[in-house]
Amino acid sequence: MNRKTFSALLLVLSHFGCSWFVHAKSVQGPKRVACVGDSITFGAAIKDRAKNCYPAQLGRMLGEGWDVANFGVNGATLLKKGDKPYWKQKAFEQAHAFEPDVVIIKLGTNDSKPQNWKHKSEYVADYLDLIEGFRKLESKPQVFLCYPVPAYPGRWGITDKVMKEEVMPRLDEVAKKSGCKVIDLYSALSDKKAMFPDRVHPNAAGASVIANQVASTISGKQK
Repeated sequence: MNRKTFSALLLVLSHFGCSWFVHAKSVQGPKRVACVGDSITFGAAIKDRAKNCYPAQLGRMLGEGWDVANFGVNGATLLKKGDKPYWKQKAFEQAHAFEPDVVIIKLGTNDSKPQNWKHKSEYVADYLDLIEGFRKLESKPQVFLCYPVPAYPGRWGITDKVMKEEVMPRLDEVAKKSGCKVIDLYSALSDKKAMFPDRVHPNAAGASVIANQVASTISGKQK
């Protein structure tokens, strides 16, 4: 095969290769959304959790073209030195293996506990590491951060004051450094104490508020 023929063959293969790539992108499956978080994401204390937790409701709100998965872990912390670091949970590995297109991170509630918040100086760095880990995936997901929901006023060492006055400002710093958008779940559920039967975990109605905020942010459509 002479050089001219070889070059022509490469041109043909390149043409079909590009056509295949464009076709593959056009027929790809639904957009995958990984909901990363603690018990509030998991749906603790919600009746019929599998159906009524916020990721499940989010999936229904978004509809066809979206595949939403729940990677929430009860008691999980963002802090690596917390009493139950999300980093060490099976869900952490599963969320990465899911190769999401969108990642929703809602961690910080359990970090407000005194035994965890003593490591607050590491919160920003740990959060940036978590974001970077997802951004390195082949799927190159868009990452959204969530303010923690309010507590009324708290329980099990969880403190609303710490979340509002200390966790959220640090999360703003993370957002600024990472370029990630923040979904304000705190404001969305403020003055909705009735949706928090145990003063920390929202019920199904509260989970619906969360799902609506997330859905409207990532899809651009108010549900």
